[in-house]
Order: sequence, then C-alpha cells, then structure tokens
Amino acid sequence: MKRNNRMSASVYIVLGLAAIGVFFQLLQHPSTMIIPVVVFGLIFILYKFPPASLRSRPKVKQPVKQAKTQQKPKPRSKTVPFRVIEGGKDDDSMPKYH
Repeated sequence: MKRNNRMSASVYIVLGLAAIGVFFQLLQHPSTMIIPVVVFGLIFILYKFPPASLRSRPKVKQPVKQAKTQQKPKPRSKTVPFRVIEGGKDDDSMPKYH
C-alpha cells in the first residue's frame, strides 16, 4: 500500500489555530514568549553548531601489522560429540501405526 505524503485537513486546521494563538499572544503579552523563543533558539543553535565534545570523532586506523597481531583466528565451529541414547521401550509388541 502506498502512503500519501500530504497532510490531512485536520493537521492544517490545528497548525493554523496554533499560528493564530501565537500571533495573538505576541500582540497581547509579548513578554510571555521570551522563554520559549530563547529555548528554541538555543536548541536550533546547538543543532546547527554542536560543541566540539559532541561532534563525531574520526576513526583512527591502525597500521596493518598491529591489526594482524591483535586479531586471533576464530575456529569455524566447535566439534561437539553427539551421543545416541537408546530407548527403553520395546517397539516389537506394538504395531508401528495405530
């Protein structure tokens, strides 16, 4: 089944009402919007320019000689001895199929 990437009408209605609410909040009490704007601004700045401690570090490749000496050859499979346990029931007196 193929999903349609378009949003439904209810999503547009909710987004529109949210935008109207934010607009009227800015007109009536602009000071209440300072904290959310600061928080979202900090999140955006940290997302765009992450600190050095959170950046991904490049992987350091080991020299080929060191890599070969550190790797141990793994056995392909273990040889496990299997044992057949003889059944104690005498099947000669019973028919094979009931």
